[in-house]
Amino acid sequence: MTNVTIVRSTRTTATYAVSLLVVAAAALTGCGSSNDSGSKDPLTGDSAKGGTVVVGSNNFAESILLADIYGEALKSKGIKVSYKLNIGSRETSYGLIKNGTITVLPEYNGALLAYLDAKAAPTSVDETSQAISAKLDPKLSLLIPSPAEDKDAIAVNEGTAKKYSLTGKSSITDLTAAAKDLVIGGSPEFQTRQQGLKGLKSVYGLDFKSFKALDAGGPLTVAALKGNNIQAADIFTTDPGISKNKFVVLQDPKNLFGFENVTPLTYKSDLPAAGVAVLNDVSGKLDTETLVKLNSDVQVGSKDPLDVAKNWLASAGLS
Repeated sequence: MTNVTIVRSTRTTATYAVSLLVVAAAALTGCGSSNDSGSKDPLTGDSAKGGTVVVGSNNFAESILLADIYGEALKSKGIKVSYKLNIGSRETSYGLIKNGTITVLPEYNGALLAYLDAKAAPTSVDETSQAISAKLDPKLSLLIPSPAEDKDAIAVNEGTAKKYSLTGKSSITDLTAAAKDLVIGGSPEFQTRQQGLKGLKSVYGLDFKSFKALDAGGPLTVAALKGNNIQAADIFTTDPGISKNKFVVLQDPKNLFGFENVTPLTYKSDLPAAGVAVLNDVSGKLDTETLVKLNSDVQVGSKDPLDVAKNWLASAGLS
């Protein structure tokens, strides 16, 4: 499989961009998961025929992996599946699932809600799901959210964690005294967003020594944190670099960064009851730790996401 470098803005912007190390149309057809989708343009609006469930993904590695997990779980129940992978941003994929071109799409509940209602401010996962259901197109259904989240988080490097006795059980609040001595890094937008420096100050009372504009949880941020050019950073919680570099992710007890649970979004009339049941079973078994490991297998280990999906489903008793 061709390696893929993912460049993402904060997920609540609902914007994703993919930079391929080798720009080629075969970048994804080299993965087993693309074999079922043929050579058709994923943006075409042809509806599924003959009872086929069409599983789609947005254009970043984790979404493709999740689509493979959903698709192979459905196949294990005898459901006919095809794929439309690497579609693009939510603006495109939501339109395709709304018109029935796609039957199943991996979503992130908080980001989907922000797309449907930018003013919503839920305080729990249940409130997030309820708010989505109130705004969702009636032809669509949001299934059970998984415990797995991929969201913005504040992480510190290993040296900073040791200096201030921070562990995975520590919270952002524990940086209150230390923040004045720390440089924090993130995307340029992080400096002016409520889910950024503004919120860290208004919600947690943190005033950092300075801010360094880098990228959105990408290689520049990871490298700067690893090299101690910054001591804290905005990192995405399923980034394989967290464990690889022994970064410590701090808890967010006041939910500044909201909820971003991986959740199947479905076109109701084209998904049989057995499909709903197995996707809910997948959500029940998928947690953040598992998603980090699976992402690492694909993005660091260069494994085919289809193989990773099949192996995990078998190990979880879902195939």
